[in-house]
Amino acid sequence: MTERKKALITGGATGIGKSAVLALARAGYDVAINYASSAKAAAATAKEAEALGATTLLVQCDVADDAAVRAMMKTVEAAFGHLDALINNAGTTASWKVKDLESLDMAEWDRTFAVNVRGTFQVTRAAVPLLKKGKALGGSPSIVNSASIVGLRPGPQPPPYAASKAAVVNLTKTLAWNLGPDIRVNAVAPGWMEGDWMQRMLGDKYDDLMGKRAKLTPLKRCVTADDVAETMMSLITANRFVTGEIVVIDGGFTSST
Repeated sequence: MTERKKALITGGATGIGKSAVLALARAGYDVAINYASSAKAAAATAKEAEALGATTLLVQCDVADDAAVRAMMKTVEAAFGHLDALINNAGTTASWKVKDLESLDMAEWDRTFAVNVRGTFQVTRAAVPLLKKGKALGGSPSIVNSASIVGLRPGPQPPPYAASKAAVVNLTKTLAWNLGPDIRVNAVAPGWMEGDWMQRMLGDKYDDLMGKRAKLTPLKRCVTADDVAETMMSLITANRFVTGEIVVIDGGFTSST
């Protein structure tokens, strides 16, 4: 029997992370599911992945803490031995009143960058030896980062979130240059996505604004977490000569406005 491939997904308990965990499980991967505080949700996601045939590993870790990241990677190595894929999906945002710069809490600004940018770098750096072991075993290791459309163009999201995702875009390209030819590094940039994240951002205007966005989108709906996971899987399992790219997933909205 062919040994299942191994993957680590940060922020894997809910949303895009959960969809990616389940997509990987269906594709024959064992999955390490990182979470910061959503232990119950992470366990539920792991149970679903196991029902799809995956061996799972739950690893609690704040990706902004480098020592904790290093410890997490030792746990992953002990369980899996190597990695074939890494999805850097852990992320956070800040609160603010739209167009009111004074409403921003700079502690939240710093935390957003610590998780979204430094965390992405720290997890990648710590995972490189395990990904290279995957390469030595005949694999084609791949990293996929979660960016956002607001990292490429203006939007109503908090400035620290948008700026951090712009940094992830640049970091993706920089890491692709540094880690090639052994490891490919790409990112996805979802547009307005259905679900809890945008509900928190838009509040009671969620249904109205998401409906308006869908009408303006060539494919006539907003992106889902499963759409994003599907693109992540394509970057991991195919596209073997693609690295340093940012794939926009928004149903054509940005190309038509």
